Amino acid sequence: MRCTQCGNELARGAAFCSRCGARMLAPKPAAVREYALAMFRPSLWRMAHAVFTGIAFIVVGAVGVGADPKFWRVGFAVVGFGILVIFMSFLSNRFLTWSVTSDRLIERRGFLSSRRREMELADIRSVEVDQRLLQRMVGLGNLTIASAASADYSIRLNNIRNPEAAADMIRQARLKRLA
Repeated sequence: MRCTQCGNELARGAAFCSRCGARMLAPKPAAVREYALAMFRPSLWRMAHAVFTGIAFIVVGAVGVGADPKFWRVGFAVVGFGILVIFMSFLSNRFLTWSVTSDRLIERRGFLSSRRREMELADIRSVEVDQRLLQRMVGLGNLTIASAASADYSIRLNNIRNPEAAADMIRQARLKRLA
């Protein structure tokens, strides 16, 4: 039997790889069904800088249109660019989600192209909460969930509301999954 992560030769019936620590696939009972526990999205505070930048472009473009009628096209282009910046920031915020189910943590990203990353709850090594000063003031934070299967594999939930409660919920779901 070989490890699917690193290709190391394993003893028959091994639960984990002795080289990389990856969990070997175990058949799930047919009666157990996966169900959704929570879904997280980044806060709108995440895109505040893009909105302020877009508003600045709109104001500069509007002032440019009113100041010199010869350059009205440039002014409208700058206004359009400001609107585009705001619109794209809303789109990027809309198409990023993290879902916690009874079996795994799923990260989905993308609008035109899509990316999906999954981590089994049983493979979670650590759950870390990070809150900077401004994030603490508005009740946001970052959550980093590291995998036991690989040292460099982690999923980071940025700018989510109430990160302590989210971390506790993930820890409890992990313990329930391991039981």
